[in-house]
Amino acid sequence: MVVLNRIYTKTGDDGTTALGTGERRPKYDLRIEAYGTVDETNAAIGVVRLHTHDMPELDAMLGRIQNDLFDLGADLAVPEREGKAERLRVVPSQVERLERDIDALNDKLAPLTSFVLPGGTAAAATLHVARTICRRAERVMVELAAQPNETVGSAGIQYMNRLSDFLFVASRAANHNGAGDVLWVPGQNR
Repeated sequence: MVVLNRIYTKTGDDGTTALGTGERRPKYDLRIEAYGTVDETNAAIGVVRLHTHDMPELDAMLGRIQNDLFDLGADLAVPEREGKAERLRVVPSQVERLERDIDALNDKLAPLTSFVLPGGTAAAATLHVARTICRRAERVMVELAAQPNETVGSAGIQYMNRLSDFLFVASRAANHNGAGDVLWVPGQNR
């Protein structure tokens, strides 16, 4: 259980922040950017959920995802180091559950005949915002993993890749199972 009885510590006033290991890094560090962008994805999903009360199945899925994103933030905040005790990590079963949720939503949708523009219902539009933030988080995580002496769990990267797919499919589900999708018309305004 986490207990937070003091919110400000002043330790970040020098432009650094602590990882879960206690190591201090500059606030612009790529690892901080990675878990900060995962947190931003989570916040965007929180906004989505303001619009999903009438979609209990989707809302429950989003609630599970929000918890998983906290797991991923904890994973990223504690870099893997040889000889250290294992900390909370995103695991393949979380990716697999997300795939099952994608399939469950996608089974109800008609195949696409065009790219979809962000829009339609409020839930769908905000799901698209969350999707684009998720894609950015994934890019930062991949960049972090490519750095010397940095590690990012492969399940975490896979999770974010699937999550962006989930958020796209969920946007179509929120658009009355695709009936309210706003389709791209190439060159329409030439």
